[in-house]
Amino acid sequence: MSGKKKSFFNFSTLRRIFQYAAPYKRKFYLSVTLGILLAILTPLRPMLIQLTVDEYITNSMAKMVVYITLIQIGIILIETLMRFIFSFTMAWMGQAVVKDMRVSVFKKILGLNLRQYDRTPIGTLTTRTINDIEAINDIFADGLIPIVADILSIVCVLAYMFWVDWQLTFISLIPFPIMIVATYYFKESINKSFFKVRNAVAALNAFVQEHLSGMSIVQAFGAEQREFSKFKAINKQHRNANIQSIFAYSVFFPVIEIILALSIGLIIWYSARQSLILHEGQQGVIVAFILCLNLLFRPIRMLADKFNTVQMGIIASERVFTVLDNTDEETPPTGGYQIPESSMNGNIAFDKVSFAYIDEQWVLKNVSFEIKNGETVAIVGHTGSGKTTIISVLNRFYNIQKGVISIEGIDIKTLSPDYLRRNIGLVLQDVFLFSGSIMDNITLRNPEIAREKVIAAAKMIDMHEFIMQLPGGYDYNVKERGATLSLGQRQLISFIRALLYDPSILILDEATSSIDTESEMLIQKATETLIQGRTSIIIAHRLSTIRKADKIIVLDKGILVESGTHDELMAKGGFYARLHKMQFQKPRESV
Repeated sequence: MSGKKKSFFNFSTLRRIFQYAAPYKRKFYLSVTLGILLAILTPLRPMLIQLTVDEYITNSMAKMVVYITLIQIGIILIETLMRFIFSFTMAWMGQAVVKDMRVSVFKKILGLNLRQYDRTPIGTLTTRTINDIEAINDIFADGLIPIVADILSIVCVLAYMFWVDWQLTFISLIPFPIMIVATYYFKESINKSFFKVRNAVAALNAFVQEHLSGMSIVQAFGAEQREFSKFKAINKQHRNANIQSIFAYSVFFPVIEIILALSIGLIIWYSARQSLILHEGQQGVIVAFILCLNLLFRPIRMLADKFNTVQMGIIASERVFTVLDNTDEETPPTGGYQIPESSMNGNIAFDKVSFAYIDEQWVLKNVSFEIKNGETVAIVGHTGSGKTTIISVLNRFYNIQKGVISIEGIDIKTLSPDYLRRNIGLVLQDVFLFSGSIMDNITLRNPEIAREKVIAAAKMIDMHEFIMQLPGGYDYNVKERGATLSLGQRQLISFIRALLYDPSILILDEATSSIDTESEMLIQKATETLIQGRTSIIIAHRLSTIRKADKIIVLDKGILVESGTHDELMAKGGFYARLHKMQFQKPRESV
């Protein structure tokens, strides 16, 4: 997130923002009309007050004073009602635009390539989706149309003042250059502090999000004080940025009040001088001009603040549009090709596939292999050899740079990502569960999946009785990330989910090295149930569990070094045989 200052008059960004207001054009036109009418009404009260003082009070016309007072009360009530409708309409439209933009951004985030999440802290994306979009609301509620309405109001009041007495108007405006200078410096100071506040908010969000997710690590290594010190430093930057803006307001508004007092003093001085020299009474004009000055200073006092608000809204929108315009997205071709269900058997081929997360730091190097319909294939290798990466590129979480990955002879890049992933069941080592019920986590809140179907799937892998023992059964709330369940229980829930969606291809991150024996036995049974009749890929952490695999693929530093059955690879005495020997010398060691 850049702190670079940008031009306020970014019309292309403004035009794009107002495109989101197109569905609400009636309210937009209503607010514009009300803004114009309010500007016209603004000098009406000073005009009536001048008439009352100069004509009716001076000539003791009490009845007319009552009439004109009632008229003014009526005008005040009408103006108040109009101003309420104007403010409410602008705020309503701003919130409607915010709602639509937030939906667009979240929909975009859902489709982003995982590379984006590798590069961007989650807290930053949270800031884009919540804080930055909320700032766009201010463009409508306190922004362009209110600014235009205020400027029209100023023009109308000045026109009335010049029409009544142009000399007195010029006298009253003598302090205005001071106000213009003060407004400019206020705008610049607020602008800088707003940039710092936005940057600090993003940094706070990212820091808090990351540390709440990793709190167990912080506490396990006794790093609470160090991390707390870092938080205090970031929080201090946020406080200082806000104090800078508070200081600017604290200086600016008293200065404006002093300038207003100077203008009123000049009006009284000039009027008194005219009265003494020319013996001309200007009581009504004096009262009207003092009221006019208040009507002038009120919007002028807020204009600099509103301009900054709009500018920050535009800057926030540019950050939001950066997310919306992100090209690192999985966009299927028009109509996204889908393999007929009868032809989707799970034949997979990697042809000279190379992939790098960063530039040309290749994680997979010219990898080629085939998996036939119904085969169970295990992938083994040291940590960092590329096992998980193969799964990621097969699911198109990342797009490969070289080579072709095909299913049933069709390049997966031509397949709709949604269709591709519906046909690949994925059971990971680190299972993520959302806050909510077990039923919600199994069905992913898909209302089309019947409860009976979920129960049948749970019974197939002997999980039904365990679930029913929990308070509420399938409606038991697992809390955030499944905190109330063990690792093995979370994995078994993911097995139910995979079984329920009945995929043609099954991928298992066979992680049983860190769970209890009972859960391990259940997972082994669930694995056997799931792989029946399906093309299955197992990332093997313990070589003893893959002896029956139809094929074993051995990776080392992104290169496919061996492939074959367990017996074939052991007979070769190569890389796999050495891995096997190392593991059985050190039982339960993950590779």
